[in-house]
Amino acid sequence: MDVFRVFVAFLSLCVSVISAFSQSLDSDFTFTLPAGRKECFYQSMKKEGSLEIEYQVLDGAGLDVDFYLYAPNGDILATDDRKSDGVHTVEAEDGDYMFCFDNTFSSVSEKIIFFELILDNMDNGEDPEDWKAYVQGTDLLDMKLEDIMESINSVKARLGKSLQIQTLLRAFEARDRNLQESNYERVNLWSCTNLVVMVIVSCVQVYLLRSLFDDKRKMRT
Repeated sequence: MDVFRVFVAFLSLCVSVISAFSQSLDSDFTFTLPAGRKECFYQSMKKEGSLEIEYQVLDGAGLDVDFYLYAPNGDILATDDRKSDGVHTVEAEDGDYMFCFDNTFSSVSEKIIFFELILDNMDNGEDPEDWKAYVQGTDLLDMKLEDIMESINSVKARLGKSLQIQTLLRAFEARDRNLQESNYERVNLWSCTNLVVMVIVSCVQVYLLRSLFDDKRKMRT
């Protein structure tokens, strides 16, 4: 009987671990915002949860965009005017939160925008300690399931933080790469323009010098 209880406890523990790692509360998205357009997104939240939004403009003239965050009742919680990045955190209530990226101030340049959502305290109502009800009479094994769960949760939290940092680093790298490529194209364009101007000026100088000597020869004749 004790062996059966131990088996049930370990089975419940495995299910808890798998469900803990499979439910991701972090999400990121990259999209293109055309010139003169405004795009909005929605996120459903529960009471006592928290919503963190971090965004960056990866490419586009000026690397800036307007940002708005709306509560479920329509109130504006946060705004950013012509910024390249930003972070906003709110304590949520039940309802759908809306956040918008506005590029209507630009009539020519489109923007590539990356944003990440981090949702905390968004459990599904299940008690994560239900597995403890099965742990009875397991003195035969010198193991502490609470310590195991604590270690697993700690590893999960650190892995989630590492994934978030890597995602942000990729976003910064993408923005820097786009900026360097834009500068590279500008340097090539102006270099070619200067080369063409120099060739034209040289041709004009040669023509003027030849015309001066030709005039003198005609006057002598």
